[in-house]
Amino acid sequence: MSDIILGIESSCDDTSAAVIKDGWLLSNVIASQDVHKAYGGVVPELASRAHELNIVPVVSEALSRAGVKASDLTAIAFTRGPGLLGSLLVGTSFAKSLGLALDIPLMMVNHLQGHLLADFIRQEGVEVREPAFPYLCLLVSGGNSQIVRVDSPLEYTILGQTIDDAVGEAFDKCSKMMGLGYPGGPIIDRLAKQGDPLRFKFAKPHIPGLDYSFSGVKTSLLYFVRDQLALDPDFMEKNKEDICASFQKTLIDILMDKLIKAAKQTGIKDVTIGGGVSANSGLRQRLELEGRKRGWRTFLPEFKFTTDNAAMIAIAGYYHYLAGERTALDVAPVSRMSDF
Repeated sequence: MSDIILGIESSCDDTSAAVIKDGWLLSNVIASQDVHKAYGGVVPELASRAHELNIVPVVSEALSRAGVKASDLTAIAFTRGPGLLGSLLVGTSFAKSLGLALDIPLMMVNHLQGHLLADFIRQEGVEVREPAFPYLCLLVSGGNSQIVRVDSPLEYTILGQTIDDAVGEAFDKCSKMMGLGYPGGPIIDRLAKQGDPLRFKFAKPHIPGLDYSFSGVKTSLLYFVRDQLALDPDFMEKNKEDICASFQKTLIDILMDKLIKAAKQTGIKDVTIGGGVSANSGLRQRLELEGRKRGWRTFLPEFKFTTDNAAMIAIAGYYHYLAGERTALDVAPVSRMSDF
């Protein structure tokens, strides 16, 4: 008998539902929230209200596209955390209610685990290409920057992580600083394609081990732009492409230097990336380049699986289900989670 898993993701500002059957994706529906652009960042109260409006139609659409009924479901996987508490509460409460009504089990999923397993989402008509265990994953998003050794679908070790800001936060804050808009990552990536990455130099941190730091490079950019604007008020407008290209290259250099070090230390040759920043074209190109140079097998998630989506929650939930793990109805969402 087939295992049909409904995945629900509501950790930030995207409401998403997906259906997976025996590891194969049948549907993946995402409702995004554009209201936050006017505020230069996600407003938690607005996000949770939008999730309340979106959750029922999104789940209904996911079931419809998958060609299954709610009564066909084997289990429900949902994001418990980390994320915005109000947003998580909407998804968690819906999953509990539906699971109780259908009398089927629940599996809570760490949002980050979903990103780690995005390469295991199988799709009809798409070549199956999965990393072998153990592999390294560079997990990069607005809230996290980590190097994770993945030993099995449910076993992970964090080898290094940011000690201050995440790389996605650096992209967003520096984009806002330069007056470019929100979300900053895609804007900087687009402008960087038209600029010279060697034109300007920004400070790189010297952090021991495999940990990251991005606060210094933000400060370096802040002082650079401030000083140049004092000399020429039009400096930003005249040079924004080169500034973005140089700033993006600095961030990618920081990320890749530690990833290369981790691969050397562990001897692992299968390397993946995950999280929202894994959509960055410069980072994807650099990973492939380093892979060719160093004999790695590199894996890049499809763009639709880089942002927050329920397909990755469903596949993670599927592995939890196969392992016999079940979640009680009294579990509560959490904004922070220390364990995968």
